[in-house]
Amino acid sequence: MRSKGRKESLSDSRDLDGSYDQLTDSVEDEFELSTVCHRPEGLDQLQEQTKFTRKELQVLYRGFKNECPSGIVNEENFKQIYSQFFPQGGECLSLSPYIWVPLWGRGSHSTPNAACLPADSSTYATFLFNAFDTDHDGSVSFEDFVSGLSTILRGTIDDRLNWAFNLYDLNKDGCITREEMLDIMKSIYDMMGKYTYPAMREEAPREHVENFFQKMDRNKDGVVTIEEFLESCQKDENIMRSMQLFDSVI
Repeated sequence: MRSKGRKESLSDSRDLDGSYDQLTDSVEDEFELSTVCHRPEGLDQLQEQTKFTRKELQVLYRGFKNECPSGIVNEENFKQIYSQFFPQGGECLSLSPYIWVPLWGRGSHSTPNAACLPADSSTYATFLFNAFDTDHDGSVSFEDFVSGLSTILRGTIDDRLNWAFNLYDLNKDGCITREEMLDIMKSIYDMMGKYTYPAMREEAPREHVENFFQKMDRNKDGVVTIEEFLESCQKDENIMRSMQLFDSVI
């Protein structure tokens, strides 16, 4: 496939944010070509690759470009951006009880289980960054972001559960250990624990992990496989109900 020219690539990004104006074309060319180091795929291609409409993609792209003018975000930038959403009352998503995802470019509409004021979101943001960085190149592009978000919001139940499993499987070896789940739970409690009422107890993360393994580790071998995870989640009415709430977020 031929590589995109500078003009064609710029047109793709303008198509996404809906801001193309022929009268200012030359000025915007000079500005954007000097500041943007990555351009997303064209709108038509992103529509084919995700389950978002053109309008939804444009809304998401405006928010992403506002936070990431270069078109890509590295881990440190991602952590800085992520930490801003909760203290400022920004919109986030929770996949009960383990996944919290910000929606760049969205307003202050309320979302399920979204009230949170974290003390430290940096560790969880690292785990989330790694889940979005599917090609493990140390950066998240707009394509990476909307692909993951499309799975979370518009994917099938199995799609969403597989994405969650990948998030918890920190070393990507195909199973979740107690240590991995404890790291996840500690990062979530660091992010929101100090601001809940009543306050969460210090031993709560470990207790949560034990409850997780009692429910998920069917053969009691000390690890949770994808098969065990899918089966257990699909039998849990609360998890199924919380995931269905995602269908109307965007």
